[in-house]
Amino acid sequence: MRLAASIALTAAMFLGASPSHAQTYDPRWAVCMKVFNGGSLGGGEWIDCSYTSLPQCQASAAGRAAMCVINPYGSLAQGPARAAGQTYRRARKASH
Repeated sequence: MRLAASIALTAAMFLGASPSHAQTYDPRWAVCMKVFNGGSLGGGEWIDCSYTSLPQCQASAAGRAAMCVINPYGSLAQGPARAAGQTYRRARKASH
């Protein structure tokens, strides 16, 4: 009985496993749109990283169950780059 149960459990684990994706966010694009698809069969969601700006993504997301996010692996995630040779100094307090 235990052998039959363990075989059934092993078979269920292999048949129920779904393939995984390597990386959800494409680092070549700065903005991603997360799309929520609800349907009678349960729906799902996916991420579309093919936008260069938030306004471009928001125009595509208008009227859909979607939201635009900065790609955490894209070029905007690190923040704006400093100009070469530019340094920042803290202002000195005036002495009385």
